[in-house]
Amino acid sequence: MAITLKLPTRDGTLEDYTLSGSAPVQPERGVKFDRIAYSAAHVVADPLAAVDPWIESAVDWDATIAYRQRLWSLGLGVAEAMDTAQRGMGLDWPTSLELIRRSLDAARDVPGALVACGCGTDHLAAAEAHSIDDVIRAYEEQMEAIEKLGGRLIVMASRALARVATGPADYEKVYGRILSQAKQPVILHWLGDMFDPALAGYWGTRNVDEAMDTALGIIHARASKVDGIKISLLDKHKEIAMRRRLPAGVRMYTGDDFNYAELIAGDGHGSDPVQGRSDALLGIFDAIAPAASAALGELAAGNVMRFHAILGPTVPLSRHIFAAPTRFYKTGVVFMAWLNGHQSHFTMVGGQQSTRSLPHLAELFRLADAANLLEQPELASRRMRTMLALHGVA
Repeated sequence: MAITLKLPTRDGTLEDYTLSGSAPVQPERGVKFDRIAYSAAHVVADPLAAVDPWIESAVDWDATIAYRQRLWSLGLGVAEAMDTAQRGMGLDWPTSLELIRRSLDAARDVPGALVACGCGTDHLAAAEAHSIDDVIRAYEEQMEAIEKLGGRLIVMASRALARVATGPADYEKVYGRILSQAKQPVILHWLGDMFDPALAGYWGTRNVDEAMDTALGIIHARASKVDGIKISLLDKHKEIAMRRRLPAGVRMYTGDDFNYAELIAGDGHGSDPVQGRSDALLGIFDAIAPAASAALGELAAGNVMRFHAILGPTVPLSRHIFAAPTRFYKTGVVFMAWLNGHQSHFTMVGGQQSTRSLPHLAELFRLADAANLLEQPELASRRMRTMLALHGVA
């Protein structure tokens, strides 16, 4: 029986929407990939905690770890305590470290589970950073804590460094120091200012091409210490240009939530296979995990057309979730988890569930249905009706 709801439009009217009725795509059991694929995973808030949500973070640890176990079961790695987990937008460093500890512990029970852990300087308020040495000490503190737990590092972009650096040489000093000490090859993270305005001018310049030169210089200087770099600039041409210039064996992890399908598929450029394609470290993979897994399995089997047939329809949804202001994309990711029954509520750390409008969420629902991503359509429809009622729509 068809399911129909009245959903709001951007002009403030209501219109009937009937679900497609298409079955969601699921990967084969034991699916294998020929790309490394990390999902930056969200955290599940504890809605019953008596905290001030704009000030304190309260996490439902059981539900949060259960979501990571789901990602591992689909063959995806977990990029832990990243911006998708609201790092710097509600999730503080002590809670992030506890999240990393619990995730690493859970991964030990899952053969082959991949975890990489966000290492930053967020316990050092940008306004309290007065020198490059302050930034280095902050990075080193988090490095030591994560490596003590056995975690592999994702070196996150630093708001404090962006504030105090006077030019590319300061970035070279900081990253050179951090890379020289890393126990395992790290993933670097270049997060564009559309995700975090405080990171404008990262690598010492607002010119993206010059910034890329600096980042590549740092990588080439210590290539053995770098597993790869994730760039989140939402510009496929910049990503392709950079990956073609990476040292042999250093991976490009796409963070482009607008163009990930074609970037992962690749263009076959160069003799080194990793220069002709992107691996993945994506926030959208949290929201589209079954489709991402199924598509990557098809790609590994050589079924490129099937890969695009599965992943292509998810791109409009992703572009909507990551629409400006892009930093509020986490709301859409958590809304998807709630619609699909992976958490019992739509409450977020930091009260971030309020950052998107009802028409935005209604369009997300339509696009998720069009991409065959509503895993339990009846449940998703009931929850969408609950959201409508909360906003006064009968």
